[in-house]
Amino acid sequence: MVCIGNICRSPMAEYILKNKIKHKQLNWHIASAGVENYHIGEGAYPIALKVAASYNIDMQSHRASHFTQNDFDKYDKIYAFADDVYHRIIAQIRNEKDKLKVDYFLNEANPSSNASVTDPWYHDEDMYHAVFQQIDEVCDIILEKYKD
Repeated sequence: MVCIGNICRSPMAEYILKNKIKHKQLNWHIASAGVENYHIGEGAYPIALKVAASYNIDMQSHRASHFTQNDFDKYDKIYAFADDVYHRIIAQIRNEKDKLKVDYFLNEANPSSNASVTDPWYHDEDMYHAVFQQIDEVCDIILEKYKD
């Protein structure tokens, strides 16, 4: 799960999906990162933490990390949360195998839409709830699609 700074959207997705796979007892490794490095080591944004907690998702242990080429070796799927993020990830691909791992997160719900998840950073708490719910729905789709 990759967004800009790894403190709002991608950590919400990481922890939502981690919660879902825990209940399904799946052995998946889920992580998130940002394409910018200005929040490395910071926790999730306070409003994101508050909203996640309101849905019983604990993100207190999150620490922002930076997306690197090594992530292509660690993960089977790499989801971009926005167009600019997608292009920053694609700029780091080394081969066709890397490229096949990258997709827009919302393409799981609306194939080939290449739509972005709204960045709630610039909005009020209501937008964080809307983004959380959208991410939750897409995580359900991912879980159903890849659970076997």
